[in-house]
Amino acid sequence: MSAKLTIATAIAVACFALARPASAQEVLRDAETEAFFRDMSAPIITAAGLDPRNVDVALLNDGEINAFVAGGQTVYMNAGLIGAADHAEEIQGVFAHELGHIVGGHVIRSGEGSRPALGITLLSLLLGAAAAAAGSPDAGAGIFLAGQQAALGKYLAFSRAQEATADAASVKFLSGAGISGRGSVNFFKKLENYEYRAGFKRNADAEFYSTHPLTADRLATLQDAFEQDPAWTKPEDPELQRRFLRVKAKLLGYLAEPQQTLTAYPDYLNDVPAHYARAYAYHKQAFMDKALAETDAILAQEPDDPYALELKGQVLLESGHPADALPSLRRAVELTRNQPLIATTFGHALLATEDPANFPEAERVLKAAVAKDHENPFAWYQLGVVYEAEGDTPRARLASAEQQQLELRFAESLRSAEAAEAALPKGSPDWLRAQDIALSSRAMIERTRKKH
Repeated sequence: MSAKLTIATAIAVACFALARPASAQEVLRDAETEAFFRDMSAPIITAAGLDPRNVDVALLNDGEINAFVAGGQTVYMNAGLIGAADHAEEIQGVFAHELGHIVGGHVIRSGEGSRPALGITLLSLLLGAAAAAAGSPDAGAGIFLAGQQAALGKYLAFSRAQEATADAASVKFLSGAGISGRGSVNFFKKLENYEYRAGFKRNADAEFYSTHPLTADRLATLQDAFEQDPAWTKPEDPELQRRFLRVKAKLLGYLAEPQQTLTAYPDYLNDVPAHYARAYAYHKQAFMDKALAETDAILAQEPDDPYALELKGQVLLESGHPADALPSLRRAVELTRNQPLIATTFGHALLATEDPANFPEAERVLKAAVAKDHENPFAWYQLGVVYEAEGDTPRARLASAEQQQLELRFAESLRSAEAAEAALPKGSPDWLRAQDIALSSRAMIERTRKKH
């Protein structure tokens, strides 16, 4: 019985992984990181025949070295992937592969692999039951187990074919963008090394049970293809590499324990990434002066670095000095032309001063932030606080409804939207928006009830 369950579960897990919702994991958002993702991916997206405005890259708080797609045109990259890479070209190589899955419609077509596997499973079940009924229970069990094994093999072979197709697409896309495939090859070499250290051994079972072609085989195929491409010897983009090293250091500083960060970026390192990482480490330890010394060291090199200004303002704000944070954050907003994540932090600082004179500016900044980035629940929360402070309760309820719906709290968003709708001028844009939120929240509640 356990053998049957193990094989059947393997098929179910493999199918489920292709449709795994990213909402089950924490999405990390950072203005500088998102700008890097946008710029490093744009030429690859264009080479693939898509519009860069319609393809997103999301960063997940997951230490596993992985990237995936889950429907739509979003590539999800784990924090562990960024940490394992040393060059921007490696991230571009991974992105190009995942874009191959999007262009190939692999998530949508996953049923093409699971349906035949399911058919084999059902057929083996019927034949096994017939054999058992004819007085041969052992033969029946054997037929069923063989069928399960065949079904699993069918599905995994389909998955491996999709991965090989995505690999081939990545070669085409990187070549079209004029980006060297060295990064892709080097990253596969890292994966091969990780497998070796983990004790992976190539054998028939390893090949059969893998959802991907074996790394050594993929590496050989990719290296052969990339070495024939004119871009193979093209130098890496120094500006993109500079930005990647900053993003990588910032991510480690944000996620890792302070001591781990300080070990990776000791005091004798005086480049911008090191200052970045140590600023986060000291801030997490509540050493405000040390954290500010690190941000000021960056600003001494680059006085108009908007992201260093943002970090300085964040340190001051979160250390209980919101008024002192305002100049740095205001300048960062100006330099980035109202980048919505930075603007949200600025709006938060304005409100945190508890000075009513700052509230009109906070409202203006936060309204601009949600206009550019509608899916930022914290910005909606802050905007609701502004409206409530100004006595505009209906719009405060509407802002709460926006926030709660983004956080999948549909019962609360329904109540807030209905309260806003009842008090807002009938027919106004805000009244219509409250209606929309109420309708969609009600539909999601009903859908959830039907599932249960």
